Amino acid sequence: EKKRQKLVLKYSKKRKNLKTELKQTNLLETKIFISRRLQKLPRNSSMTRLHNRCLITGRPKGYFRDFGLSR
Repeated sequence: EKKRQKLVLKYSKKRKNLKTELKQTNLLETKIFISRRLQKLPRNSSMTRLHNRCLITGRPKGYFRDFGLSR
């Protein structure tokens, strides 16, 4: 999980730039080119792959966001 967090931090700016470029372009060829560049990024660098975990035990279920701890 910590490796994923590092990857998300490392590639977040690049991923965000590519997504904005993808939304702004109208040409199909450039959209395909940009989407391929997005696909070349590591899969674990996506924010949706992260899962909240307890700071103390690392438990993934029963997590309270307000405190960062599990029940």
